[in-house]
Amino acid sequence: MAEKRAEERVLQGIGVSPGVAEGPLIAVDLGGLQASVRRVKAKETAEEVARLEAALETARRQLKAARLRGRRRKGPAAEEIGMVLEAHLQMLSSSRLVRGARARIEQDRLNAEAALIREIEALAQGFEAMADGYLAERAEDVREVGRRVLRTLQGGATNPFQTLQEGALAAAGAVSPADVAQMNPQRVAGFAAALGGAQGHTAILARSLGLPAVLGAVGLMEALAEAARDREEAAAKGRDSPGVPAILDGAEGVVVLNPSDETRRRYRERRARLAREARKLERLRDRPAETRDGVRIALQANLDLPMEAAAALENGAEGVGLFRTEFLYMNVDRPPDEEEQTAVLSDVVEAMAGRTVTIRTMDVGGEKLTRALGPDVAGGENPALGLRAIRLSLKAPKLLEVQLAAILRAGARGPVRILLPMITTPGEVRRVREALKKVRRRLTRQGVPQAEDVPPLGVMIETPGAALSADALAQVSDFFAIGTNDLTMYTLAVDRADEQVAALYNPLHPAVLRLIEFSVQAALRARLPVSVCGEVAGDPRFSGLLAGLGVRDLSMSAPAIPRVKQRVLTLDSAACAQRARAIVDSPDSGRIASLLDDLNGLG
Repeated sequence: MAEKRAEERVLQGIGVSPGVAEGPLIAVDLGGLQASVRRVKAKETAEEVARLEAALETARRQLKAARLRGRRRKGPAAEEIGMVLEAHLQMLSSSRLVRGARARIEQDRLNAEAALIREIEALAQGFEAMADGYLAERAEDVREVGRRVLRTLQGGATNPFQTLQEGALAAAGAVSPADVAQMNPQRVAGFAAALGGAQGHTAILARSLGLPAVLGAVGLMEALAEAARDREEAAAKGRDSPGVPAILDGAEGVVVLNPSDETRRRYRERRARLAREARKLERLRDRPAETRDGVRIALQANLDLPMEAAAALENGAEGVGLFRTEFLYMNVDRPPDEEEQTAVLSDVVEAMAGRTVTIRTMDVGGEKLTRALGPDVAGGENPALGLRAIRLSLKAPKLLEVQLAAILRAGARGPVRILLPMITTPGEVRRVREALKKVRRRLTRQGVPQAEDVPPLGVMIETPGAALSADALAQVSDFFAIGTNDLTMYTLAVDRADEQVAALYNPLHPAVLRLIEFSVQAALRARLPVSVCGEVAGDPRFSGLLAGLGVRDLSMSAPAIPRVKQRVLTLDSAACAQRARAIVDSPDSGRIASLLDDLNGLG
């Protein structure tokens, strides 16, 4: 009697690192933040603190060893891993996490495990409350550090990926950046997780290592467990094979369990096609992004961390259109001082070798810096609408002046621009310009090297108020950068991180498109440079529309640059302008999507 074949099952997630991998999908136990809560006597607190300190020291040795191994890698992945592990080492030094856990043992008389978990969750929840999605995902970094220490306290394994067979695919409920740093690409072919998103550090590191990855695959672990049970029944009959046969598509965000022969054939063809496309895209690196009728589109990179500058250059970025500085304020008891910020910013400016670096002042909320700056900057109940970004900088002028001074000093190493987030009125820009003059005079008086000329001062257009007053903002600004992510969120009143309303998030909504058009036209009338730096800038489907609206500068994640360049090379700007007019004039999102499909069919 013929054996019944296991049924193919397809799971949809978020593709965060392109590539197709095939192999056994194996669940990896990365541990959780669970432990019994036990009250200890006063005389036992010293013993619990000693247990915590021993676990911290062990975790530090593990991270230092991993950092040393990471340095042996080549390319940007080595720098990415080094940055992740260095940040985790700092969290295990004289940080708020360590001091807080120790205090909970001594003051609340908790056992070491419970004290550690409670301090981790307090810190992580603070990150998750932030309006900035990138910073909110840093909560997982805190939890990963805690898991590492907790595994040590509980006597668990240090690297759960070591036992995987060569060519395996790893699966877990959540995968942290430090988990990825422990993966050997010679052994682990790719990974999938039930949680996570494309903006997190896990995704960034996966792309740097070239590991195909799918995150946010809801139901992954349940489906894998069910398939594994079927495999166990087969093993009982003498057909043992570790893991569940699977295919992982890191571009489309698909995980296929028990793929059929036809599915295997189709994906093997896709993998070969992707390899050919990658070679073709690589040849475009040094070619200018120019439409068929000779219109140049500047393609720049968005950077979240300094080491991403290497990937920007490798992908042909013409500069940095947005360098987020929020990482400087993560897990700190005090804001970084002028020297610390100058060193970091100077490294990026030097790495870009003469290409302009646009540095955005901090876009964090008061809830992040209350500990460092006091209760006057405490976050409100709604951080997205509260004291954040330029509002916080202007309320704490010393904070702003330190950052402006660091940018000016970095400008001595190469061209820089200053970008202001959350601007809604011309008065805010004027106040920053006055602060910039003050700082510049102070640096001149002290004889400190700085940018020869005053760096251009630009504003983020990311609220309806900013877009609708773009003509007025243009009178006090040197350039615009349209942040379509926040502009869409604020225009439609949709938090895309909330799964109950995420489907309503639509950058093709007529209101959003009209605000983009209004902002671009205001910049063009004032003869100001204008860029788009939201996610639509890195999506080739939108390239023709943005070019048709008059945008000549796009800034995106570095890996997106080659595909956007490939699309730009096929465009005719005159035809794009004609189609863009029809798209913006349409009152219906469905009709807009159809017109956009037609525009993309022209190339």
